[in-house]
Amino acid sequence: MHRTTGDPWALHSTGTIRGRNGAKPEEIYVVDGTAYVNEGGGAWEHGPLSDPEFADKVEDPLAALDGFRGYGDGITLAEPDGPEGRVELRVRTTTARLTGVRDEGVVQKALREFTPTLEQLRAAGVTAPESRIIVAGTEESFVLDASTYRVTAHTFKCTFLIPHEGRQIRYDQEVTERTAGTYEGTVVLPDGVG
Repeated sequence: MHRTTGDPWALHSTGTIRGRNGAKPEEIYVVDGTAYVNEGGGAWEHGPLSDPEFADKVEDPLAALDGFRGYGDGITLAEPDGPEGRVELRVRTTTARLTGVRDEGVVQKALREFTPTLEQLRAAGVTAPESRIIVAGTEESFVLDASTYRVTAHTFKCTFLIPHEGRQIRYDQEVTERTAGTYEGTVVLPDGVG
């Protein structure tokens, strides 16, 4: 899988961030290696894609597929079936203590997402060591068109259980992307951004 031209590429995506406090819109542009992010209609933030804070916000399915290659033998393949003609690649982990699955690629990806929250929990007094944190599941999948091999869908899910004062704090994340093919237009930043 690769981008089909040597031309500079740009990305524009819109979505919704859902959490316990409701949903808020998210809009992202990537132009010349810089990400421009607006969450909830507030002020635009920007930074280089080399900054993990911004790189984690950009859901680029081809970059995610490149990372997926590193999962090795854990990937399962569902052959094309039905009139849709789709191929599905998937990797999963089962429920396990974090220390037992920490080195698995999909868990490392989940940890990049989970670590900022864990740091906030630690600052608030949650002291459970990694040996007691449970990875209740991680899963990543790609759906590809069987004839063109274009990515049509990408899903990433993870759940961590953190013991605290006789109960568990549950951290869940699910990212779902759908793509509709090649965009033939020009991606242009909105006025006042950049």
